[in-house]
Order: sequence, then C-alpha cells, then structure tokens
Amino acid sequence: MADAYRTEHDSMGEVQVRADRYWGAQTERSRNNFPIGVGKETMPEEIIRAFAVLKASAARANRELKPDKMTEEKCSAICAAADEVLAGKLDAHFPLVVWQTGSGTQSNMNMNEVIAGRGNEIAGRKLLHPNDDVNMSQSSNDTFPTAMHIAAAEALEKRVIPALEGLIATFRRLEAENEGILKCGRTHLQDATPIRFSQEISGWRASLEQDREMIRRSVGPLLALALGGTAVGTGLNAPEGFDTLSAQKIAEAVGMPFCTAENKFHALTSKDEIVFAHGALKALAADMMKIANDVRWLASGPRLGLGEITIPENEPGSSIMPGKVNPTQCEQVTMVAAQVMGNDVTVGIAASQGNFELNVFMPVCAYNFLQSARLLAESIQAFNDRCASGIRANREKMDENLRRSLMLVTALNPVIGYEKAAKTAQKAFREGTGLKEACVALGFLTAEEFDLNFHPERMA
Repeated sequence: MADAYRTEHDSMGEVQVRADRYWGAQTERSRNNFPIGVGKETMPEEIIRAFAVLKASAARANRELKPDKMTEEKCSAICAAADEVLAGKLDAHFPLVVWQTGSGTQSNMNMNEVIAGRGNEIAGRKLLHPNDDVNMSQSSNDTFPTAMHIAAAEALEKRVIPALEGLIATFRRLEAENEGILKCGRTHLQDATPIRFSQEISGWRASLEQDREMIRRSVGPLLALALGGTAVGTGLNAPEGFDTLSAQKIAEAVGMPFCTAENKFHALTSKDEIVFAHGALKALAADMMKIANDVRWLASGPRLGLGEITIPENEPGSSIMPGKVNPTQCEQVTMVAAQVMGNDVTVGIAASQGNFELNVFMPVCAYNFLQSARLLAESIQAFNDRCASGIRANREKMDENLRRSLMLVTALNPVIGYEKAAKTAQKAFREGTGLKEACVALGFLTAEEFDLNFHPERMA
C-alpha cells in the first residue's frame, strides 16, 4: 500500500509530506534538496536534543514575557512535545542531513515543525504554528549556535570527562601496583637510562589529568549562549530580557550554568569557543595516540618484541596465522585520534567563515565537534575496559632488557668521565659483552670498583 500524504505549505507554496510524519513543508524541501549522506550523516542527535531543550526553555521564557502571545496551553503543548523529543520518541521525524544550509535554518524549522505537529496532536486541535509560536522570539541564526553550545558543553562535561576520569583512575591503580619495578627507559625508540614502571605510568596519568583540566577550562566559554540575538545580533522581535531569561531556563533544564552571551554580534558570527574546546579534544587525542602507541610497543612480541607488558587478548588477530593476537584496542584509539585531528582542521576552517553577521558553516562545525567528543569518550571507555585495566608487567623481561641496556653506563660518567664511558659502551656493543667486562678490559676500573659504582636501581 502506497504511503498516504498530506498537503503542507510555506511561503513558497504547497508541498506533499508523508501523513505519518510531523514535519512540514520546509523540512520536506530540505530533505529533497540535499540528498547528501542520507541515513549516514544526519544532524547529530546531540543537536536535536539541545534544540528540544532550547524550544521548551524559549516557550517558558515567552510565557513570562509575552503571556498574551504564548498562552499556557501553547507553552504546555510545546514543552510536552519537546519532552518527547528529549526522550527519543520522535527520532524518526528528524531526517535532515548535515550538508544543508550553513546556518542550520532547515534543522531549526524541522524542530519547529515537529514540535508544532506533535503539539497540535497533543492539544487535539491546530494550536501551534511552527514560526509564530515554536520559533517565537527566535531566529535560526541564534538558535543553531545556541544548540551547538549546549550540545558541545554537555558532550564534554557529561561524556568525555567521565570517560577520562575512568582511565585516570586505572592508571593511578597501576602506578601503585607497579611501584617497585625497574625497567629500561627509552628515548628516540632507543635504550635510555632506567625508569620505574610506575613513573612511566604516572606520565600517562598526568597527561590525561592535564587534558581533563584543559577540557574543563574550555567548557566555560561554551556556556555563553547566542539566544536572543535573533537574525543579526540586534535582538529584533525578541522582548527585553528574553536572552537572559531563556538562558536561565536552559541552565535549569540542563543542570549547567549557561548564561546569555554578552555580545550577540560575536555570538552569531564567531565560533572561536568551539575551536578552543576542540583544541582541547585534539590535545587529548594526541595524548591518547602516544599512550596507545606506548602500550602496543611495550606489549610487542610475544617473543621477538619488547614484551615488557601483557595486555588482554580480546580476539584472534589473524585469519591465517593461528594463535596470533593483536593490540586491537590500541589500534582503535590511534584511528580515533587520527579522525579527531582531521576533524580539528574542519572545525578551524568552518569557524573562519563568519562573514559579516553570520557563520554559515555551523552544521559541519557541530558535526565534527560532536563526532570527536563522542568518539573520544567511547574510545577511551573501550580502551580502559578492554586493555588498560588488564595491563600486567612482565617483570622478568623488564629486568632482562634493563640488564642488557648499554645506557646503564651513564652511571659511570661521574667516575670515569663521558668519553671513557662511551668507549666502554661501544666496546661492549661491538663485542657483545657486558659493560663490566668492557670497562675492566679497557683498564678504566677494576671489577671491584665497577661493582662499587654500578647500581642501576639507584638511577631511577
């Protein structure tokens, strides 16, 4: 049976819309005009949820400031429909892709139309108009950047930071468990002086703690909202105080201290807060790349690599080599990190395109930012659960590698000098002997003098 359709209209004329969908004419036009990435690159759900919070908060603010226009019945219908959007009950009614108008106008109208359509159904009559009621005191130009900030701040505060804290806690536990274990340090992928394994882990932990603090600092600027600036930042058609009151309502709904942006002309055209925050995500991605690489290097082998740690074996690693197991969690982390670094380029370019009073690269900017936050949160959680939490030191291999390291000769620098120490290391390397044999053979120290001055455990 063919789908039933109904006729909707906008300022350009009539449009046929599926009868079982709440959206209206403008959504349908966008759906047909931008068949790009359909089903794969739709507007992020975080933006949809943020818009729902925004619309309900705006309705409540309008109810206080324009009670003659925003009646209690209208406000209740808008809020009830918005609650269903937040609960995920209306997900099928948001089909629009990222690759649309750069202001996000059609996604704003998609939300207006769905809330009006569902709100009217709840009311049992045609109560709400998408523009006059649901979009009251607003413009796409101030609502989309507001939704971006709500979604971005929530993603950082409620997803990325908690995932980070879980991995930080794991590394702190591993530090304590590996406190007394000495191993070879490495610089330039070459042997270096000794380090305690707990010290190496502490470097991972401290990097993530620094990333967490940078992300926290980046949340602050995102709390300033553009709502109330309407079309170009002047606040045309919004009542006095709407910007402040609507921001208060959003803050109450989300549980974060959102406020109105001091300068709406900046808020509409500049995306520097998003760039700043994504920079913190890129820093986190860089550190996760380093940590994941360290882990897979240390776990390399099992017989012909470093083999200084073992990590959980999660799945077979080869379709042809029986028994092979690969560091797959490390690999997913490094791929996610690469994606985030690429996203940072897009976010930066998109933010640079604020021509005059509006940035028209907002959908792609939001899409990349939220993908980065989502990927990092999920990647870190998976890495923590399926790899980091199961790291175990191979003490025997660590000790063997340490004892074979020629860089232990550094301990002799204060005794025999740099040049003699270098000759000792070079002779030991050429002849495949230990440092003690080489040093004694060169006549730099007696065996007793060597033992008296050579203590690798004191070098860390």
